Amino acid sequence: MDTLPATASGFATLAAWSVVLLIVHIMTQGFTATRELGAKWNAGPRDGGRKPTGILAGRAERASNNFRETYPGFLALCLALALAGDPSGWGMKGALLWFAARVVYLPLYLSGIPAVRSVVWMLSLAGLLTMFVVVVF
Repeated sequence: MDTLPATASGFATLAAWSVVLLIVHIMTQGFTATRELGAKWNAGPRDGGRKPTGILAGRAERASNNFRETYPGFLALCLALALAGDPSGWGMKGALLWFAARVVYLPLYLSGIPAVRSVVWMLSLAGLLTMFVVVVF
């Protein structure tokens, strides 16, 4: 990454760390479903449409789906900011806000804390909106 400008390198690094966060979501969803339905279900083809019905597995699935709804936008905005530059630094602030909010969101969702979880979700959207404004304007 030595050939990239510092700003581009920062967005590339944050995008790379976001993949770790994606893996955490996928693994959490998988572990909670497997704990409920068993290793045989996990290793099988899952053709029967059997889904976990437990609270924790359901929360993990919904949190993972929620993450994946905004994740492509985050990556696209990181790429746009890496290419276009971020002279004000506000693009990186937005990216860090999105990332921090998404890190906090999963345990809040799994714990079943509704109001705070919604505020954190809105903060993640504010991060994306900040990134968007920097790219477009």
